[in-house]
Amino acid sequence: MRVISDIHIHSKYSRACSRDLTVENLDKWARIKGVNLLGTGDFTHPGWRAELKEKLEPAEEGFFRLKNSPSPNLPPQAHPKSEYAFGGPRQGGGSNAHFPPLAVPAEASGEGWEGEGKGGVRFVLSCEVACIYSQAEKKMRRVHYVLLLPSFQAVEKFTSALERRGGKLASDGRPILGMNSQEILKYLLDADEKALMIPAHAWTPYFGIFGSKSGFDSVEECFGDMTKHIYAFETGLSSDPEMNWRFSGTDKFTILSASDAHSLPRIGREATVMEMQPDKFNYQEFYRIIKEKDRDRLKFTIEYFPEEGKYHLDGHGPCKISFTPEQTAKAGGRCPVCGRKLVVGVVSRVNDLADRPTGFIPPGAIPQKHLVPLEEVLSDCFGAGSKSKKIQDIYWKLIERAGSEFSVILDMPIAEVEKAAGPLIAEAVKRVRDERVIKIPGYDGIYGIIKVFAESERQLLAKQQQKALF
Repeated sequence: MRVISDIHIHSKYSRACSRDLTVENLDKWARIKGVNLLGTGDFTHPGWRAELKEKLEPAEEGFFRLKNSPSPNLPPQAHPKSEYAFGGPRQGGGSNAHFPPLAVPAEASGEGWEGEGKGGVRFVLSCEVACIYSQAEKKMRRVHYVLLLPSFQAVEKFTSALERRGGKLASDGRPILGMNSQEILKYLLDADEKALMIPAHAWTPYFGIFGSKSGFDSVEECFGDMTKHIYAFETGLSSDPEMNWRFSGTDKFTILSASDAHSLPRIGREATVMEMQPDKFNYQEFYRIIKEKDRDRLKFTIEYFPEEGKYHLDGHGPCKISFTPEQTAKAGGRCPVCGRKLVVGVVSRVNDLADRPTGFIPPGAIPQKHLVPLEEVLSDCFGAGSKSKKIQDIYWKLIERAGSEFSVILDMPIAEVEKAAGPLIAEAVKRVRDERVIKIPGYDGIYGIIKVFAESERQLLAKQQQKALF
């Protein structure tokens, strides 16, 4: 059975995050997106933890589900425009029952459990913490971590340890802790030996374990003898596995991807896809797959095109300067407009640590797929805002037809996409699957731009779309 996991998200208790990030909405939007294993986010925050305890119930060992969540046999109700946003016409019934079943892979059908497309979402207890401390000649380190635990009992033990150490956990869903990485790991393992500590967005300049501003040159430099308890790290939006493969220091770790969602529509923008047996769908097996880097169970990661990440290239945002590593070297590392130091992006930092050429693929590497969120694809098709009525009407029509956003982007036959939404959108989805896109890289906190069509090409295809629809 296919498991699409997104273990790094936030709640309404995190700063700069949507107030709509409630437990019920997370469950709803995970189903809309097609994510069937979702991190809770923010379990260190006492207010959010109380809500999680109230609204979740145990499911499989170490996983949880929303209490009174919709039965897979009841008509889904996710959005006023889409009767089927929680499930999909392939389950039959309702006004769309006459649609033919989609030719989706067997592992995507969710047979035998309440999984993708059947109204079932599982939660795993997760949070993100920011460690800020000095190490090695008083250099300031700022590193973010995603933490996973299998039970509320373990969460209580861990958070109590942080509070005894002076952690202020009620101030933010992603707390800032004046503790070093090894100390946090010790408290986590004391809470449960099967806890996971995962360096988040590993290459982000300011808060990644390999970041150019305050990171390390290796996991070992950060964790020392405790490195044996670190099994994985997260790529972040500005890097992908292929970039990481150039650095042999990443070889023994499982490369994971997750969204770091600060709002509901961002859920699943990056994710990790596994194949798990229904009778072994639980936290212990999830932990084992990550720890052992099980190449039979880890199918692929879902990635942004890394150029879309906001720290891909070097640059200075206020002066709108974006540089490749070569241009940065020629400029002496300074902005040619104002003279300030450029923020060194992920490409440069990977080049600094890489000991392999571009394009190197290590033996047994877990595959990657670069995708573009469906709203962005539709927006590019018509040159309209992603939240405009036109785009939203088409978006929900496709969700209604396929059952989830990932079903549209990954599974839905192109011929079915064309029947549902016309040749322009069918061509756009095909190009995304083939990774034939136009990339304008991000830099210094400014997101990059991914376009499916050149402007002249889009206008021509849009005319064909109008003919097809009308």
